[in-house]
Amino acid sequence: MSDATIYDVAKSANVSITTVSRVLNSPNQVNQTTRSRVLAAIDRLHFVPKAEAAARARKGTGRIGVLAPFITYPSFVQRLRGVTAVADADYELVIYNVDSASRRDNYLATLSVTRRLDGLIVMALPFDDEAGERLRAHHLETVLIECVHPFFSSVEIDNIAGGALVARYLLARGHRRFGFVGDANVPNYAIHTSEQRLYGFQQELAKAGLPLGPEYIRLDDHGLDRARQQAHRLLDLPEPPTAIFAPSDTQAMGVLKAARERGVAVPDELAVIGFDDVEVAEYIGLTTVRQPLEESGRVAVELLLARLADSARQTQRVMLPLEIVQRETT
Repeated sequence: MSDATIYDVAKSANVSITTVSRVLNSPNQVNQTTRSRVLAAIDRLHFVPKAEAAARARKGTGRIGVLAPFITYPSFVQRLRGVTAVADADYELVIYNVDSASRRDNYLATLSVTRRLDGLIVMALPFDDEAGERLRAHHLETVLIECVHPFFSSVEIDNIAGGALVARYLLARGHRRFGFVGDANVPNYAIHTSEQRLYGFQQELAKAGLPLGPEYIRLDDHGLDRARQQAHRLLDLPEPPTAIFAPSDTQAMGVLKAARERGVAVPDELAVIGFDDVEVAEYIGLTTVRQPLEESGRVAVELLLARLADSARQTQRVMLPLEIVQRETT
């Protein structure tokens, strides 16, 4: 382990000790250029703060970090339930909410150096090789959910295949006019699942000779009310769709509200299908694509614990299955 001190880092980066401390503890308060220079000095000197060095010497801190965007989304809550089911007995969970690219980068740059964590789970936040190298260099075992990096184990679903699955299901039920209500303005730091699900949906419809015209694709900020508004626009078309696919159950509920407001009978006049199978989907009878949300959290922790027990263990990519759960809306 390096004997470098915070003084050495400050000297190497040509900044004050206070600036180094801010980079380690409040990185958003330091401009990008200075922050990068300090982090480069930390990497070069293999610097580890004293508290972190002591924790490593104790061979464990009893804490697992979870780094994620959109932590209020129902799908995140269910994934977290899976994480806690496995980790709760032996580990304290620390949740880091990401609401910007800079916050993601700051956490990835400093968590391995300053946060006393045994391991890290990153949900739906792709990152570059520089961030991956830093996590690996500082020996913070990391597992990814819904994103992939060659350095780390991951738990995934095939979003494109999920969209294709929906198209095949609706085609088999005789539908020939389709609509899509999805996400616009997706943050650049997050996985674009709506886009991927739309792509699979479009590709499968095109194979059937029923391409999805641009007027039948309505994109807006994520949320119930935005989805409701866009569903109204689809239903205003001279030839409205007989089936609407929403890439989340939340958006599907917005579509259902629009149908109810117009007196459109579901599923007789309009079929609605969502994605995720969050808990409320069953209660409202929503047909949806089930992804194993809780299982993804459980598997991620199991992969992480396996690496903590044996850091030489091979990384693994686990692909979880998708299935249509048919209920009253189709």
